[in-house]
Formats: sequence, C-alpha cells, structure tokens
Amino acid sequence: MTGEENTVAVPEVLFVCVHNAGRSQMAAALLAHHAGDRVRVRSAGSAPKDSVNPVVVEVMAEIGLDVSREFPKPLTTEAVQASDVVITMGCGDACPVFPGRRYLDWELTDPAGKTIEVVRAIRDEIDRRVQGLVAELSSEG
Repeated sequence: MTGEENTVAVPEVLFVCVHNAGRSQMAAALLAHHAGDRVRVRSAGSAPKDSVNPVVVEVMAEIGLDVSREFPKPLTTEAVQASDVVITMGCGDACPVFPGRRYLDWELTDPAGKTIEVVRAIRDEIDRRVQGLVAELSSEG
C-alpha cells in the first residue's frame, strides 16, 4: 500500500462563459462558497472582458460573497485539461473538448446590460444549479 489509496482526489470544476465577467464568476464564487475545499474551482471566458460586471459584484455582495477582486481570465486548453467537470454557459463551440472530462451546458441569460432584478434571478438560478452540483459531487466522492 503506497498511501495513495487513501487519498481522495478533489474534483476540479471549470466554469466557462464568453466574457468571464458574469455567469461564470457567479458560479465559481457560489461553488467555492458551498463546497469549500472539497472542490477546486476555476472560471474562464472564451473572449474575456476587462473587468467583472459591476451589477454582478453588487448582487453577489448582497449574499455576502465578494467578487470585486476577481478578474476575467482567458480560457486555456490547460485549464480544460486540468478539470474533471467543465460547465459551459453560452460559449458555444469555443470550449475545447477532451476525452474523460464531464461536460455540462447550463443555458443561462447573460447578465450584461441587464437590470439588477434580472441579475439577481440569474444569480439565484446559478445558485440552485451549483447546490445540485455540490450534492452530485459529494455523492460521487
């Protein structure tokens, strides 16, 4: 026995949207909040913006999550390869596909240019899906 048999791998989850300024940022913050150190979380965009949507920052602060220091990151092949679960949110075919990864596509409204009420609804829908994902990942471990 090498000791590796007792090591539980922590699943890596990558959230991808076009700009990495809204949906994927909310999802990453919510998953990190709900799963803690039981999951490694990343987010990226196929065409990242310069900064996180200020309305997204505001609606996340309303529930006690600070994404004000986050910044949009470009989608890389390495990030996809390192992930066990890749969740796309409207990036279409821009996300590279590798065997052995689990891919989910969450169809969600892009919060860009939307009112705070609409962005809150998007946040709440993402939160519901993230909590379901946490339950799934917990039962797989």
